[in-house]
Amino acid sequence: MSTLTRPRTSRRPYRPPAPLGGRPRSGTRRGPLALLFMLPALVILIAFVGWPMLSALRLSFTNASGFGLEEWVGLDNYIQVFTDPRVFATLGNTALYTVLFTPTALIAALLLALLLTNRRLLGRGFFRTALFLPFIVSLAVAAFAWTYLLDPQVGLLNFWLRSVGVQLGNVLQDPALAMPTVVLVAIWKNFGFYMVIFIAGLQEIPESLYEAAKIDGAGAWRRFVSVTLPQLSNTLAFVVVFAMIAALQAFDQIYVMTGGGPYRSTQTVVMEIYQEGFKKLDLGLATALSYVLLAATLILSLIQFRFFGRREKDIA
Repeated sequence: MSTLTRPRTSRRPYRPPAPLGGRPRSGTRRGPLALLFMLPALVILIAFVGWPMLSALRLSFTNASGFGLEEWVGLDNYIQVFTDPRVFATLGNTALYTVLFTPTALIAALLLALLLTNRRLLGRGFFRTALFLPFIVSLAVAAFAWTYLLDPQVGLLNFWLRSVGVQLGNVLQDPALAMPTVVLVAIWKNFGFYMVIFIAGLQEIPESLYEAAKIDGAGAWRRFVSVTLPQLSNTLAFVVVFAMIAALQAFDQIYVMTGGGPYRSTQTVVMEIYQEGFKKLDLGLATALSYVLLAATLILSLIQFRFFGRREKDIA
């Protein structure tokens, strides 16, 4: 009986399948092709962002008015920003607005986000939608509505308060109350957006971390400090920077509700830029103020990103 013998075949080494799209090309050929695809976007950015910014930077060193010849004045406009008491006061008003708006809006948004992520609360979807709706409304429209609500003669808010013996008065014409009033309107308008972002961040936190903290005997406050805040560091950094930039650029509700008054108590940097550039036609000073605001925004944003970055490293 003969036995069949199969020829021995040498096994080839395993080769993983080629990536989709074929083998990667060399970087020398990929670079120009990628640049070609980015070229339309780069052209748009240069034409509508880069060139206007460079033109505005050039204007900030001149006394341009939009009419006639321009004269080079060097750093005079920037010196005026920090030496003219009227212009310098707008920087203080903007800082006050930012200090009042940013922490208050963030705390309100975070507290409501914590409340609306509680599974025991009924109607969470309704409350989330209701609190987010003001953000959809235009800030100018919301400012008009609040102006009529706060009117001392026909305003519903004053009418309701008078019925319980409280006389609110004309808060928009009070130098001490005008700024807090426009800040409250901005908080009412924007905190719903920040709340939704916090809710999204809270839903990404693993439940196992809270269960482990409960097993270790951590209470509600300890779980919030040791689990919730560290896990929300990236979300918190984004919301803080976003809210701060919105505060530094405050214009709409101030223009509608107070126009910068009374006695320039609500005159912010953007309001000053508008008045100097479009009413007084001092484009040089207006663009100088714009670049001072841009520099302050960048510096504060970098500081906050660095702070939250260190916290994240410490947690890791």
